[in-house]
Amino acid sequence: MDEKHARVYAAIAAIPYGRVASYGAIAARAGLPGRARLVGRLLGEVPEGMVLPWYRVLRASGHIAMPVGSRGFREQSRLLRAEGVEVKNGRVALAVFGLDGDLDRELWGMP
Repeated sequence: MDEKHARVYAAIAAIPYGRVASYGAIAARAGLPGRARLVGRLLGEVPEGMVLPWYRVLRASGHIAMPVGSRGFREQSRLLRAEGVEVKNGRVALAVFGLDGDLDRELWGMP
């Protein structure tokens, strides 16, 4: 596996339970700023046997990238909600649930 790809997969794997990140944030954390599309492509090419929290990766707007109403959209929404992430109209508030969410949530668990 390419070293850049391994860094992207590691960044996705490191998204904590109950948190989300944008494709761009994952690219930046992998040392590849501006490569959000690469992150999306790699999510579609996850090596067999590798388990990643793919559903924690969203568009920069906080929206689920899959078509509304599709099976993938419903599954991603379900998995996020199961972790306590609030999904409204296919969107997650990154200021609350994002990796760089506010300090109150980090310290006290408050939304």
